[in-house]
Amino acid sequence: MRVFITGGTGLIGSAVVPELLGNGHTVLALARSDASALDAEAAGADALRGSLTDLDVLRAGVAQSDGVIHLAFANDFSSLEALRKGIADESGALATLGEELVGSDRPFVTVSGTPLVPGRASTEADPLPTEGPIGDRSRAVTAVLGLASRGVRSTAVRMPRTVHNQGTGGFAGLLTDIARRNGVSGVPGDGAQRWPAVHALDAAVLFRIALERAGAGSAWHAVADEGDKVRDIAAVIGRRLGVPVESVPEETYGGLGPIFSMDQPSSSTHTRQALGWEPKQPSLLEDLENIEP
Repeated sequence: MRVFITGGTGLIGSAVVPELLGNGHTVLALARSDASALDAEAAGADALRGSLTDLDVLRAGVAQSDGVIHLAFANDFSSLEALRKGIADESGALATLGEELVGSDRPFVTVSGTPLVPGRASTEADPLPTEGPIGDRSRAVTAVLGLASRGVRSTAVRMPRTVHNQGTGGFAGLLTDIARRNGVSGVPGDGAQRWPAVHALDAAVLFRIALERAGAGSAWHAVADEGDKVRDIAAVIGRRLGVPVESVPEETYGGLGPIFSMDQPSSSTHTRQALGWEPKQPSLLEDLENIEP
C-alpha cells in the first residue's frame, strides 16, 4: 500500500514510517521544511513539501495514495490561543483529507487523545469530550469517523498523555523541560493523578495494524501503561536531573495546568483483544531513566 502520512518526521511519525516500510508499504510524507523533507527521504519515504494549511497539497497527497495516516499537529502548547490555532489548522486539514477520500473505501487513520472519564479508566467505547480546550479537535475526529457512512475506512488511534522514546516526549517530556528551566521537578497538586503512556515504537505498530485492517468508524487506544502517578514520574525526573521534587500550583503550567491536574487513566483491553496489539517496549518510568542530567 502507498501511504500518505502527515507528521511523518515527528516523535510518533518517525517511528511509524519505518514500521510501514518494514512491512511492505511505501510512504509519501508531507514535509513542511527542507529539513523535514531530507529527514523523510533519509528514512526511506518520498517527500511532498507543504503544511496542514496547504489544502491543495493535501489533495495531491491523497490522489497519490492508497491510504492516509494523519499525525501532524502544531505542538505549540504555550497558550490556549496557540492550542486553538493548532486545532483549527488540523480540523481544516482533516476535512480536506476526508472529502478527498469519500467513496474510495481507502483507509484514513487519524489521531486523537484518550478521553477523561471521572472515577475510572477510559475505554475505546467512551466518546471524546466536546467541551473544554480540545472540544473542537474531538468534533473534527468524530467527523472523520462519520465518513464511514460515505465510503471511507476511517479509524482513530487515541494516544495517551505521554508518548515517549528515549526519555522524551508527551506530558512527561514537558515536565522534564520545565524542571530543567525551573530547577525543580514540579508535581501538580498532590501528584496522585494518573497519566497513561505508550512508547512511540509500540504506537507505530498499532497505527500500521489500524491502517491494514481496522474496521470503518472504529476507535482504538494506544495505551501501554494504564496510568502512572504523576508524583512517580516527577520523582524519576528529579532524580535524573538532580533537582528537588516539589508540589507546585497548576498555574505553573499555564493553560495546560488544569489538564495536568486531572486524573486520566485509560485502558486498551479492547484494542489488544480485537487487534492482537501487544506493547513490547519499555514502560514510561523505565524509559525516563534515559533522561540526561
